[in-house]
Amino acid sequence: MDAPDFDAIKQEIEFSTARSSGPGGQHVNKVNSKVILKWNVGQSRVLNEDQKNLLMAKLHSKLSKEGMIVLSSQQSRSQTENKEEVIQKLNLLIRKAFTRKKKRKPTKPTKTSVLKRAKEKKSKSEKKKWRQKPDH
Repeated sequence: MDAPDFDAIKQEIEFSTARSSGPGGQHVNKVNSKVILKWNVGQSRVLNEDQKNLLMAKLHSKLSKEGMIVLSSQQSRSQTENKEEVIQKLNLLIRKAFTRKKKRKPTKPTKTSVLKRAKEKKSKSEKKKWRQKPDH
């Protein structure tokens, strides 16, 4: 399944701002530099039903009860930088959800490694045999 067009998803995103926590001096109490991103996966018009189900399944821990993804960023003092960072977080989440895992190919141990293991087991057992008390 292909990933949806992220530019189309950007149209459905809601942004809000808040005051960042942590130190910052006198200026921190006046500026809303924390950016909060909200996107409703269940109500999205960009995604088809299969894509919605896949995102709901893979991102279930990040979704609210209403099917909203809520991400925030307060790394930077700049609101625009935080907005860009939160958009990147969402893009990464979506891309990661739509990437397929590589199928594992079952392998057998090589003949040499099997022989080596047997030889090591034999030498260990002989070593332990020498430590035992002799039977009378």
